[in-house]
Amino acid sequence: MEILRYRPVPASAVFFGITRRCPLHCKHCSTSSMLDSEEYPEQMFRKFAESFTPENRPEFVLMSGGEALLRPRLVREIAELARAAGSRSHVLSGLYFADRGRIPRPLKRAIDAVDHFSASLDRFHEEEVPRASVFRILRELLDEGKDVSLQLTGLGPDDPYLADITAEVRREFDDRVPMLVAPISPHGRADSWLLKRMPLPKSTVDPSPCAVSAWPVIGFNGQVTACGNQDVMDGKVPLPPHLYLGHIARDDWPTIKERALENPMVRAIRAAGPEYLMDRHGRTGGNPGNSGADNSSADNSSGGNGGSVGDGCGSAGYCETCWVLSKNTAVPRAVRELADRPATRLIEQQTESLLVEAGPLAFARQYGIAKYADLVSLGHDPSRRTPAGSLA
Repeated sequence: MEILRYRPVPASAVFFGITRRCPLHCKHCSTSSMLDSEEYPEQMFRKFAESFTPENRPEFVLMSGGEALLRPRLVREIAELARAAGSRSHVLSGLYFADRGRIPRPLKRAIDAVDHFSASLDRFHEEEVPRASVFRILRELLDEGKDVSLQLTGLGPDDPYLADITAEVRREFDDRVPMLVAPISPHGRADSWLLKRMPLPKSTVDPSPCAVSAWPVIGFNGQVTACGNQDVMDGKVPLPPHLYLGHIARDDWPTIKERALENPMVRAIRAAGPEYLMDRHGRTGGNPGNSGADNSSADNSSGGNGGSVGDGCGSAGYCETCWVLSKNTAVPRAVRELADRPATRLIEQQTESLLVEAGPLAFARQYGIAKYADLVSLGHDPSRRTPAGSLA
C-alpha cells in the first residue's frame, strides 16, 4: 500500500531487473524468459547498490526478473546494502520452488533479507506452480511476520479466474494479503496471442501524466531507462533517446537520480503525457527526423494532432506516441525552451502533488484492473512509518 503512495514521486524508487532467466515457461511471460536467457555479472548490480548513501538513496529498491530468486545471494546483498542506506527492499518471485517442501536455505536467507516479498500468480503460473504450494509459502512467511503481497494478472474485469483467485486469497488469509490485479500485457510471449487494442482518433488531447516514468528501471543488461515498457527494454522498438538515463556499469545512483529528476523530456512526460506533448508541440507531415512525425501510416496512428485516446499509460497509442517524440524535433525543442520556466516547475510540482493526493487506489484503478483496485489496501496497517520526503 505504502509503496504505491510513492509511485508518482520521481526517483523515490529504483527497479532492478537482475536476471532474465527463469525456470518456468508461462505462456504470458512479458520478458520471454527461459532458463538459459542472458544474465550479466552480479558485481555490476552490487556496485550500483553500493552507491546508495543515507544522504542520497531511493526510498524503495525493487528486484525482479525473470526470476530474481535464481540469484539469491545478489538479492540478499542488494537488500542489505539498501537497508544500510535507509532504503526498503522488495523482491518479486514466481515461486518456482514452492512445491519442494521447505524453502531452500539460500532462497530463505534472501527472502529474510528483504522488507517485502511479493509473489506472482495467475492461470499460467498455476500450470507449473500449484496454488496450494504458493499459499503454503505465503502462510509460512506471514506467520514469521514477513510483509507479503500478490501480483495477479488476468484477461480483464470479467475474467472468471480473477474472481476465483481473489476470493480464495481473501478467505485463506483473512484479508491479510494485499493484491495488485492487472491485465496481462501484450508483450513477450503474450504478443503472439493476446488481442491488442487499436488507437482511436479523437478531436482533442488533454494532459494525461505518466506516473510510471517516475522510477528509473535497470534492465537485465544494466541499461537504465525512465520507463520499463518491455518493448523498449527488449529493443523491439528503438530506444527513445529521451528515455535513456545511463548505464550502471559507469553511472552511480546520484547520477541516475539527477538525470531522472532533471531530464526535460521525462519531466514533461510525467507532467503532461506524450500525447499531449505531441499534440501541443509536434509538427505533422514530412520527415519525422526533421519537420515532424509522419502520421500517414497505421503504425504511427497514435501520434500527432488528433492522436489516439489519451487515457494514460497503457492505453492504446499512448506509449507508441512516446517512442516517437524525439523524432519529431519540434517537441524536444519546445520542451527544452519551457523546462526552466518557473511556471513549468510549478505545474510539475502541482501534478505530482495531485497524483500523490489521489493515493494508491487511484493508481491501482488506472494502471491495474479498476474492479479489483481496493484489494491493494488489504492488510494495510496505517500506523506503519512513512519515510520523510514528499509525502511527509
